[in-house]
Amino acid sequence: MTVEQNSDDRAAEAEQIDRTLALLWRERSTPAAEPARGRRPTLTVRQIVAAAITVADADGLVATSMHRVAKELGAGTMTLYTYVPGKTELVDLMVDDVLVERGLPGPGGPRTGDWRAQIRLYSERTREAHRRHPWLREMSRVRPALGPGQLAGQEYVLSTVDGLGLAPRETVAAANSITAYVDANAALEAESIHLERSTGQSNDAWWDQRSSFWGKYFDLTAHPAMNRAWLGGGFDQSAGEQAAEAYEFGLARLLDGIELQVKRCRGPEPGR
Repeated sequence: MTVEQNSDDRAAEAEQIDRTLALLWRERSTPAAEPARGRRPTLTVRQIVAAAITVADADGLVATSMHRVAKELGAGTMTLYTYVPGKTELVDLMVDDVLVERGLPGPGGPRTGDWRAQIRLYSERTREAHRRHPWLREMSRVRPALGPGQLAGQEYVLSTVDGLGLAPRETVAAANSITAYVDANAALEAESIHLERSTGQSNDAWWDQRSSFWGKYFDLTAHPAMNRAWLGGGFDQSAGEQAAEAYEFGLARLLDGIELQVKRCRGPEPGR
């Protein structure tokens, strides 16, 4: 590949990124002047994204093709390309729209409770977004779409821990730890919902089908801790109940750890 080809590829990639960002932030951009002539638009980007979300909620991201979304809208497939360049950009828009749905308080917005209660609000609304839209589990958390919904979540969590007295790098680390934990567990819950919907079989029924494993293959000497937990009632709950308890336990201990570090940073209380 020549230097010129590399340069052309980089330019094309930069152009694609700019188009995606312009679409993500379209409602905050200066509206373009309406052309004096020509047909008026028959659709909006918002309508296209809403239709795509409806398709994905029903049948998953695989089914969310430009053709399927166009059919949902009663439009021609090529018409959609005049609004959105392709499926990659469309999915970015879908993700950000459902993250906006969380309605997290912005700067200056009303908040209730202490910082832990505010983090739990992020937790509850993020998990609910994944429950409503299980396809969110498929999206990258390493290279997210840089839209209003994504940044609103980051700003909310960062602003919640910002006033605790941690050093700037610790503040960022604490916020990133929280979002990583919540988002990863929300994705696991979404996967569970997807599997039950797509197979028509509950997770408990799936485990029940494999009950013979414990008698035929489970080696007590190789798994003594598991056996002790079993005998002590550690696995008495359903799969869903275990997952919920594990999530609550983990989030509480994560917040405990951040709180302990805050106390260390503040030093001993006067008189002690």
